[in-house]
Parts: sequence; structure tokens; C-alpha cells
Amino acid sequence: MASNRKASSNHESRVFYGVLGSGLPAVALGCWLLWTTEHPLRVKVTGTMVVAIAWIGGAALLRDKVARPLQTISNLLAALREGDYSIRARGATPDHALGLALLEVNALRETLRSQRLRALEATALLRRVMEEIDVAVFAFDGQHRLRLVNRGGERLLGQPSERLLGRTATELELGECLIGDSPRTLDAVFPGGSGRWEVRCSTFRQDGLPHRLLVLADLSRVLRAEERSAWQRLVRVLGHEINNSLAPIKSLAGSLRSLTERPIRPTDWEQDLQSGLGVIEGRSEALARFMGAYARLARLPSPTMGTVNVRQWIYQVIALEDRAEIVVVDGPEIQIAADGDQLDQLLINLLRNATDAAMETNGRVSVGWRASNGAVEVCVEDEGPGLPDPGNLFVPFFTTKENGSGIGLVLSRQIAEAHGGSLTLDRREDRSGARARLRLPLGKGRELGVGS
Repeated sequence: MASNRKASSNHESRVFYGVLGSGLPAVALGCWLLWTTEHPLRVKVTGTMVVAIAWIGGAALLRDKVARPLQTISNLLAALREGDYSIRARGATPDHALGLALLEVNALRETLRSQRLRALEATALLRRVMEEIDVAVFAFDGQHRLRLVNRGGERLLGQPSERLLGRTATELELGECLIGDSPRTLDAVFPGGSGRWEVRCSTFRQDGLPHRLLVLADLSRVLRAEERSAWQRLVRVLGHEINNSLAPIKSLAGSLRSLTERPIRPTDWEQDLQSGLGVIEGRSEALARFMGAYARLARLPSPTMGTVNVRQWIYQVIALEDRAEIVVVDGPEIQIAADGDQLDQLLINLLRNATDAAMETNGRVSVGWRASNGAVEVCVEDEGPGLPDPGNLFVPFFTTKENGSGIGLVLSRQIAEAHGGSLTLDRREDRSGARARLRLPLGKGRELGVGS
């Protein structure tokens, strides 16, 4: 501010002395003419004083006319710099240079005011979001001193922000969280909770200085909720299937017992007994198959990696299915690292489903493969009636087949994901039917060439 005032004073002085200098020849000439003529001394002195006063007063007035608008602009800019946007300059018109300058200053004021309002609103929104999210957020400066913490962080450390701000990460027992890969999981105990945490740490700059942002998310609660939900779904499915088998077994057992307890039995009571026992045996076997399928799904072993030739694998599995016409869309010669037995089971399930669907409409099944973005993509398409409910296809024990177990697709997707790949099933766009798309990473495998 002092330097601005000094610069303004120097500018005013230059204007004042410049005006005096420009008027000096006229004043000197007037005084010379006044003193060289025959006038009384009093007239000469009075005339000289009037000329000097007019000369100096005019220069001062012109200096004030030049300096005052500049002071107004300076005061406006100082108010803007201090964040005061309530002041406006009068006389801001585009008719002259000074009015145009004042007009631009007013426009700058409106721009800064709107930008500041948006920044305040964004900051308020950010603070509200940070307060409401259920994760702990910490911001540390370059010396690892805490500069910002949300309510989640306060609950995690068991202290209010007033007692946390300014302390180092080591003092808060968060130093380990600032070191290592991000994101990662960490088993830790804090005053506000213990369990498994997801640690995310990143760098940002504030006022030109580097800062560290630390986010801790409690995975234990999420995992417990998912585990509880999975158990509930499992119990619901198992209860439904077991009740479906036990209800007729109980009913038939009661009927057979009452039949054997009759003092006078009907003539065909042995046939009824054998028929009822046959139904009980059939339902028991169905229940045993269901439980065996569940045990198989739950005990999928880890893949034993080996070298698998994609073409040989596909043709080998296709040879096992002869119920419908299968068209092979040949692809490149590719070898991948995978468990051949598990891949056989996966492709058998896909071909079996496709063949079952194609047989309903006397359609065909096509199988093809290609290399794409570091992965091999195997596509199995059928010309069947299509998918009834795509959202439930990978739900365990959900099936649309009369004698289906509901685990084929689930098991196939587990095998694909165990190999680092994926399995999707959707409707065909070109015609009726379904398309199963299996993606497996090439890994250590390689594309050897293009098939004929």
C-alpha cells in the first residue's frame, strides 16, 4: 500500500511539474511584457502575482483532475483485493477513456463476486459431503501435520478436531498409512474401531505446497453385511429346496403309516406302499443331488495352470456334443496358461445350455474365438428362444430347465474369474437367441498366428 501511495505521489508530482513547465514560457513572456512597459510598480507586482497564482493554481487543479480518478480506481482495486465487492464506480460509461476504465473495473468486480460466490458454495458443499460420508478423511501438510479432518476421522481417532489439528501423523498413529501402495488393505486398531481398512493416499497442492490426502474406509462392516446377505440368500434357497422335498416326503410317510395301521387294509395296499416309497426315494435322491451340487459349487479348487491350445480345446469339447449342429468360426492359433480340466467343464456347460436352447427352435450353435486387448475372447451363440430373465442367470440354483440344477453358469463364471477372466451372457441383437462371451487373459500365452 505504501509503495502504491509513493508511486501515486510521484505520478502527481510529474503531472504538476509538467503542467508548470508547459506554462512557463507563456508566464515568462507575460511577465517580461508587463515589466518592460511603462506601468506603475504596483500594477506590475499585482499583475505578476495574478499570473503566478493562475499558473500555479491551474497546474494544481489539472493535477487533481488527473489524480482523483486514478485514486478512485486504486481504491476500487484495493477493495476488490480485500474481498469487498459492494463498491461500484460512478460515471462508468464507454463515452471516454476514463469511463471505459471504470466500466471495466465494475465488470471485474461482478466477475470476482460471482467467482467468489461459486467458490464459497463449492467449499460449503465439499465440507458437507466430507461431514456426511462414512469414511475417515485426513489432510496432512508437507511436515505430515494434520490440517483437515472430517467427522469420520474424529470418530476413528476418538477425539474432536480441535485436539487433532496440528499434530503429526506419527503422533496420531497414522504414519504407517501414509507409506506404501495405494489403494491397499490394512488390519489396524484405532481408538474408534478396529478391523480391516482400505487405505487410499494421494497428493494434492494447496497454496503451491504439497499436501497428502488420506482416506480410510472400514471394510469389515461392508464384508460383514455382504456375508450376512449371502448367508440369508443361501438359507432362503436351501430352505426352499429342502422344504420342497421334505413336504411330500412327510405327507407320504404319514399316509403310508396310516395305511399300515388300518385293521383292514385295501387289496392294493402293497402297490400304494411301493408307489409311495418310490416317490420318497425319488425326492430323497433329488435332495441328495441338490446338496451335492451345492457342495461342488462351494469346493471349487484353485486352477492348476498349464498350457492350453485354444483351437484344440474348443474342438475337443465340441466333439462331446452331438445333439445339434455346431458351426465353428475359426480364429487365430493361440496358447494360454490355464487349467485345462476346468476350462473343459466351463465350455461343456456353455455348449450344453446353447444346445438345449437351439433344440427348442431347431436352430444352430456357433462357436468362435479371437484375440482382443491382451485376452482371448470365446463366443458361444445359439439360435434358441433367447434369455427369459438375464438378471437371474448367475444367481445360484436359479434355473429355467425342468431338471436343471442352477449351478452350471455360476460354476462357469467362478472358473473364468479364477483364471482372471470374465463370463457374460446376453441376448443376440441380430436374431433370437443368446450369446455367451468368455474372456481369458493371454498371460504367458501368445498368439502364434492366424488360423485358416
